[in-house]
Order: sequence, then C-alpha cells, then structure tokens
Amino acid sequence: MPSDAPLALAEPVLTRPAPPAAVAAPLRIALLSYRSTPTVGGQGVFVAEAARALARRGHHVDVISGPPYPRLDPAVRLIQLPSLDLYAQPHNGHFALRARHFRSLTDLAEYFGHLAGLFMEPFTFGRRVATYLAAHGADYDVALDNQCLNYGLLDIEAGGLPVVEIIHHPIRRDLELALAAEPRLSRRLLLRHWYSFLNMNEAVAPKLKRVLTVSTSSRDDIIACLGAQPAAIRIVPLGVDQACFHPRPENQRHPARLLTTASADVPLKGLPVLIEAFALLRPQHPDLELRVIGKLRDGPTKDRIAALGLAGHVTFVSGLTNEQVGEEYGAATICVSPSLYEGFGLPAVEAMACASPVVVTDGGSLPEVVGEAGVIVPRGDAAALAAAIDALLRDPARRARLGEAAARHAATHYTWDIFAAHCETALAEAARGC
Repeated sequence: MPSDAPLALAEPVLTRPAPPAAVAAPLRIALLSYRSTPTVGGQGVFVAEAARALARRGHHVDVISGPPYPRLDPAVRLIQLPSLDLYAQPHNGHFALRARHFRSLTDLAEYFGHLAGLFMEPFTFGRRVATYLAAHGADYDVALDNQCLNYGLLDIEAGGLPVVEIIHHPIRRDLELALAAEPRLSRRLLLRHWYSFLNMNEAVAPKLKRVLTVSTSSRDDIIACLGAQPAAIRIVPLGVDQACFHPRPENQRHPARLLTTASADVPLKGLPVLIEAFALLRPQHPDLELRVIGKLRDGPTKDRIAALGLAGHVTFVSGLTNEQVGEEYGAATICVSPSLYEGFGLPAVEAMACASPVVVTDGGSLPEVVGEAGVIVPRGDAAALAAAIDALLRDPARRARLGEAAARHAATHYTWDIFAAHCETALAEAARGC
C-alpha cells in the first residue's frame, strides 16, 4: 500500500562532465527544472544557457530535471529524475499505469491527477526533487529553481539547503489571457481546472526568501499575482547566445518578409493579431510574406489564415537549431513580437542581437526590454501593428538605423555572462545565509 514515507526513486542517471575551471570560491549549484528540453520553450533555453554561463564562471552546476531532459554543455552535469512523463505517452498516458506505480504516492498522484485533467508535473517533481536532495543536499551550497514553485521547495529549504527561485512571470497572466480569448463556458471551466496548480504557486511564493525575475514588469506582476515579498525580489535580465544571435552583414535581407516566433493558438503570444495585421498590409504590399518560427496545428489560427486567403503567404518552420534561428532573424525584413504579455521576451532580444528592426507591443516587459531600439504599438491592436510595419517597410534607412541600435542594445544589456555575474551574487549570498 502507498504511504507518506519517503519516496523510493529510481537511481538518477548521471552524465559526467569534464572538470570545471578552477576559481577561488566556486559554488556547488543544483539547478532544478521539472522539464527542460529547449523544445518546451523559453524556459528550456534558460536552463541550458544559465547552467553553461554559471559553469563558465567556475561554478559546479548540476541540472536536476524531470523529462524531457535538456541538452547541456559538457561542463554541466545532468541528474535525471524520471517521472511517468504522461504527455509523451501513447493515448496521452491514460494506459501508462503499472503495478510498480502503486508503491509510490507520487506516481499515483501524477497518474490519477493527469487522468482528472490536472497538470501534476510541478507538484510531483517537487516531491521527487525534495526526496533526492534530502539524501544529497550536502553535495550543494544552494539550489536555483526554475519557475516550478512547488511545495517541495519549502521542504528543501527546511532541510538546510537555501533556495533561490527564478520566476520569469506569473502564470496567472497566461490563464487570464486564455480565459479572455475563450467564449465557451465549458472550455473556460476546463482551463480553470487545468491551471489549478496556480493555487500551489500562490501558496509557495510568499514564503520564498529569495526570488530572481527578469524585468520590472514581471516583478510588479509577481507581487500582485503571487504575493511575493517585494524585498525578496531581485531583477536579473536574461541573455542571448551571442555566438548564434549576432549581426550577419554578409547576408542579404529579404525585401519583404515579416518574421515572428509564436505558438499558433496560445493567446498570450498574439499571433492572431499579427495575422489580421498581415491581411491589412497585403493590398499595399502584395509581395509581403509572413514567416513563423513555430508549428501550425488544426485550430482557430489555421482556420483564420484560410478564411483570409493567406495560406500561400504564411509559412511555419520548426525544429531549427539556434544557429538556424539566428539566420532566420538575419534574413528578415522586420521581426515582430505581437505578444499580449511577456515576462521578458527572449525572441525580441534574439532578433535585436541579429541587428533586425523590431516591432513589439506594449504587452508586459517588451517596452522595457526593447527601450528606444524598437517600435512599440498597443497590444491587441491589429490596425496599429499594421501601420507601424507599413511605415518601416516604406523606410529602408530607418530600418537600418533601428537594426544598428538594436544590436548595440542587445550586446550591451543582454548576454548570458552578464546574467551569470548577477545571478552568482544572489546565489553566493543565499549560500552564506544573507
């Protein structure tokens, strides 16, 4: 029978790195992430880049992750904490239960919660990682958790290992925008049910002693949505990989190509607004094309593209390497971030680092991140977005000036070494008990 006794975990799989560079006082950092492949989005990119940047500064970094697992620099060790990984199973994991799972309350919670339409991974990862660190916490000076906000973090800290939490933005904003975009009551109820893990997030956040976030906008929202203590929060902007995202003066930019990075039917990302703006632009710019880094699935966006007669003018590409994404930015006429909300806006910064002129909305942190190096329009306003793009399409000299300003701004403010330098200060203070 299952019990509340410490969980019996499968032995973690260790990927041994080369020895890190010697420094005067390296930190032993456990970087926690419940799912970490770059294909899950910006947070997966963050795990790999933050770990690499901290390791380059001489720290010993272990990424402790549930599946799907990250691709890490050789200087970083990966500790795999297996889960049921139900979203990757056939039939959405509904037939994944086995007799061995009845020996673990955590496995049962993951399976039956998933069956009931709940998102269980943050909760169950928290239990697994707290159990692992109860046995191995002495191997580390500090834990850096990536946005999981689970009850296990409180157990880890109670066990003596200080925790620094990074919150990119409060997920409550995602739910609000998803509800606003969904007219069907049944779907709205399902959304609230799936997002019920926010209750855990909002119970844990006020108890955290040390929180990093990526922008002033996110800090304000974390205080408002999560009840985090203002004095606990420190702003540390993210970076981009300048080896992949950099100006390519030898490349010829396409004369009439808009580029965006967006999930097709995630309301937060604002792609439907850009589709409407693109339709408004086509009569004046018949050669204009829209290229989307992302996947197009059956749904409202695909239907709207077809209804507007744009199917032959909008292309989706996915599965690209960072270098290939950088080449896409470098070939675009204008890069657009139509998001209704962003805690940081990594694609906009990647485009800026490639010297691309950018048009962004005033959603969340985007005006703060872009500053004077881009064009800012009201979020959700297709006509304003079309007007801003039209003005830039007609003014090549202004596009060139904006691209140069964007590259300077990104190189000055948004590198992973800058992030790591600030992050290590917070981690060192936590390790000393400050």
